Amino acid sequence: MSFELSPEHEQFRRSVRDFAQAEIAPHAAQWDRDHHFPTDVVKKMGALGLMGLTAPEQYGGAGLAGEDGGFTSLCLAIEEIGRVDQSMGITLEAAVGLGINPILTFGTDAQKEEHLPALVAGEQLAGFGLTEPGAGSDAGATKTKAVLSDGEWVVNGAKQFITNSGSSITSLVTVTARTGDRDGGRPELSTIIIPSGTPGFTAEKPYDKLGWHASDTHPLSFEDCRVPEANLLGERGRGYAQFLSTLDDGRVAIAALAVGCIQACLDLSLEYSLDRQTFGGPIGRKQGVAFQISDLQVMLDASRLLTYKAAAMKDAMDAGAGVSMKDFKQAAAVAKLYSTESAVTATRIATQVFGGYGFMEEYPVARFYRDAKVLEIGEGTSEVQRMLIARGLGLPVE
Repeated sequence: MSFELSPEHEQFRRSVRDFAQAEIAPHAAQWDRDHHFPTDVVKKMGALGLMGLTAPEQYGGAGLAGEDGGFTSLCLAIEEIGRVDQSMGITLEAAVGLGINPILTFGTDAQKEEHLPALVAGEQLAGFGLTEPGAGSDAGATKTKAVLSDGEWVVNGAKQFITNSGSSITSLVTVTARTGDRDGGRPELSTIIIPSGTPGFTAEKPYDKLGWHASDTHPLSFEDCRVPEANLLGERGRGYAQFLSTLDDGRVAIAALAVGCIQACLDLSLEYSLDRQTFGGPIGRKQGVAFQISDLQVMLDASRLLTYKAAAMKDAMDAGAGVSMKDFKQAAAVAKLYSTESAVTATRIATQVFGGYGFMEEYPVARFYRDAKVLEIGEGTSEVQRMLIARGLGLPVE
């Protein structure tokens, strides 16, 4: 397979870059300071078509199938948005990967027709509720329960760290819940759609986070929350497989967000090292600075190639071009692990290049420094990625 981006992809990248520079970059620092979630810009991303890159035309999407490189286009958009603002980058990633894709992949025709048009247009957002206070990487420890009673699911429990779950334009969340027990006491997990405003469903006070200040993130609680039986997403008992599939795609998308972060660090460091004068010349002439910036270029190139290799494999797999799910899963874990850890290193380097100014919030490197750490945690921690990679190599790691 060739992983070189097509001319159409490069043209698309430039159009998203122009949008990000005009609509997001001038405001990102203020949104970060104010912890403001800009719903107007989310809607503009939808109007540009970014939410619908992988959705069929019948729901208002671009209809880009695997052979058209639709998933690669989404990753390009996430990278370019994340290059100026990681908060808006994760908003786009979660809107499509965690909001739209589960319904698009597993939903009934009626569920798709009801929910997808507004989500694809960017007029509404959806969240995906998996993580709980005692169940993150160990999803089998899920305690949220859903009991079928008189044609309704009665949901009780709590979720945490849920993106796009409590904004003024959030229309629903899909949540994993225990709907029974299997042989041997293992939980039967299913996924259920819970519309915003359902009695008993509360998006609690937003988190005070280290980074991603302009991203919408809430804990959720469910107390005797009743929804129709038809709100089951896909088959009963398939919730575990559904969220694993969702996370595979999400890992590549998070890697793309990390690539945007590394690119920003390189851009900012290069510009500053040429402008900042000490001892009669720019600091970029000093090997101690220049060599670190050279490392940024290496990390960027490697991360980008790994990420778009995985994205191309996803598109090829969707097109039936002979890529196996096993190979894609391995590529996704490799891309996610290397790119996100490189992004954290890149922000440390960029902050060091800026010296004392890098510690000041008026410079964007400080914001990228705070935003980067969660990249190693969300959509599966670095430790989980190493476990997956080891298992892919045939190692019996626990």
